[in-house]
Amino acid sequence: MKRIVLIGGYGAVGREAAALLTRWYPGSVVVAGRNPRALPGTSALRLDLDDPADLGRALDGADVVVLCVDHDNAAVARACFERGIHYVDVSADHERLLAVERLHDLAVEHGASGVLSVGLAPGITNLLARQVTGHEVRIGVLLGSGEAHGPAALAWTLDGLAGMGRPWRMPFPAPYGRRKVYGFPFSDQYSLPRTSEAVDVRTGMCLDSRAMTAVLAAARLPGLARLLAAAPVRRALLALLGRVHLGSDGFAVTARSAYDSASFTGRRQSRTTGVVAALAVRELASLPPGVRHLDACVDPAPFLTEAARWDGTGAAHYDQSDVT
Repeated sequence: MKRIVLIGGYGAVGREAAALLTRWYPGSVVVAGRNPRALPGTSALRLDLDDPADLGRALDGADVVVLCVDHDNAAVARACFERGIHYVDVSADHERLLAVERLHDLAVEHGASGVLSVGLAPGITNLLARQVTGHEVRIGVLLGSGEAHGPAALAWTLDGLAGMGRPWRMPFPAPYGRRKVYGFPFSDQYSLPRTSEAVDVRTGMCLDSRAMTAVLAAARLPGLARLLAAAPVRRALLALLGRVHLGSDGFAVTARSAYDSASFTGRRQSRTTGVVAALAVRELASLPPGVRHLDACVDPAPFLTEAARWDGTGAAHYDQSDVT
């Protein structure tokens, strides 16, 4: 691949993907966005996604585009597919991914491949769910509240609080143990019934800090939810979350059925998401044209093992076991 364009590639996730891609494809990685900053081994390109002509210029000569920001994802994907450019989407938003999924026939027509559900949740969660047996799957996502996340990730999480569902208990690997997780609108639970044998999938989230999890749970209350939706309160809260980090940067993800379970643990969620995105780019050469979710593109066990190997934090681990 001679030109890999990472849109938003200087953010928390994009720079992690860029770090690996520059090792595998030296001289090929372009970091693009409104205020691009060239990373080691990359070149920088200013790009305004609201300007179709600007996007067209950025795509000239590209082999792959990795979208690391939420925007009009379908418009970016369409522009890529019409030019025969491969596309990788790091979004966790179900509606955005569904809009790109609908471009499958266009991608096939132009010989391009699109990979969705790329990251930790969705992404790792989808692959773990494919490793367990049964029609009912529960996925637990435990995130480190001490990790510094980008403003877009914080905004998406804050928006998701209004859609939090009822809780259930989920066992996580040591040192976390059993935790109460709350239903959260991760896209994996919507795509997996279409891509796997599972027909009943629910994904819940908690934080490594039990106190912070309780704070998030309180956001489900109607009065507090309305308060958080107010623009001034939202801006102040996002600013606070960007500065205050209570907890660790560890994470754990578990998929569990009545028969078996599979888990992936590590540190620095953004790092793991970037690794998964970079590995997805490497898979493109072996994929047929069309748009697919990651779990329909790769063999889960080898991919999860490879993700742990390239994680770089020294803490990533993939495990599968029977339910006892």
